[in-house]
Amino acid sequence: MESWILDIIKIIAGLTALYYGGELLVAASVRIARSLKLSSFVIGATVIGFGTSSPELSVSVLAALEGAPELAMGNVIGSNIANMGLVLGITALVVPLTIRRSLFRIESPPLIIASLLVLFLAWDNILQRWEGMLMVFLLACHLFISLRKANGDEIEIEEDEEVSLFAGRTLPWQAALALVGLSMLVTGAHYLVEGGVSIARSFGISEWFIGISIIAVGTSLPEISSSLIAAKRGHGEMAIGNIFGSNIFNILMVLGATATIAPLNIKENIHADILYATGITALLLLFLYRQMNLNKFEGGVLLSTYFFYIIAKGTGLF
Repeated sequence: MESWILDIIKIIAGLTALYYGGELLVAASVRIARSLKLSSFVIGATVIGFGTSSPELSVSVLAALEGAPELAMGNVIGSNIANMGLVLGITALVVPLTIRRSLFRIESPPLIIASLLVLFLAWDNILQRWEGMLMVFLLACHLFISLRKANGDEIEIEEDEEVSLFAGRTLPWQAALALVGLSMLVTGAHYLVEGGVSIARSFGISEWFIGISIIAVGTSLPEISSSLIAAKRGHGEMAIGNIFGSNIFNILMVLGATATIAPLNIKENIHADILYATGITALLLLFLYRQMNLNKFEGGVLLSTYFFYIIAKGTGLF
């Protein structure tokens, strides 16, 4: 079998494992959170945010350990752009999303801080170990504050919004399912990185472009699935909170943990990409700030920004 065919099979297998592993991990995490009577804010911004960021964590850590720092950074930046442009764009086109002003005020400052932090720390194309440790520390502070704000406002989620497999099982069962989902993510990440790096090197395609396109979309599949399901069931705030939380985790947890394990020395010029991600973040916050919702037109604008980015990177526009 030709090597490139085997690489494509690895990518497809990796994406499949990432998707179903992410779904299983999120479903089990939500059930665990409900059984422990965590608030809807904690579920959306921390539990689901962590679960849907697990693919990015697995891919980025493995990429850094295998000597592909561009793939690790490109995965996070591309995934955040995909979360805001592709995921929220598609979701808002299907179902307009609304958010309470009080929730927006809680969720937006951490996202702004995280976005500006990565812009500042990665501007020199290097993420040192101490910078990664700083990110992880800030994440711990964010989680502590979020848990302090938990008010027992349990969220009601219909069973058909989750993976029905093993629903109703005990807490230990759900914890075991979460571990199974996590193992699927790690396995899928391994094959995805292996196939992606091999294709990038054999065909002369930039590893950075592979990271911000194919792999970024692949690791955003849990966000796409969970956001669409939440929006269709009338939980627009959960869809928005999922993306806010996921982007915060991508920056602070994924980049932070990755740089702590293996400092990232990136040879690609990533200034334009980080500025673009910051710009889409500002655009999204502006849309939400105006009327506390995302309508279909705004969803179309966000989706257009994502496709423009991919086309611009593919044609070498920036």
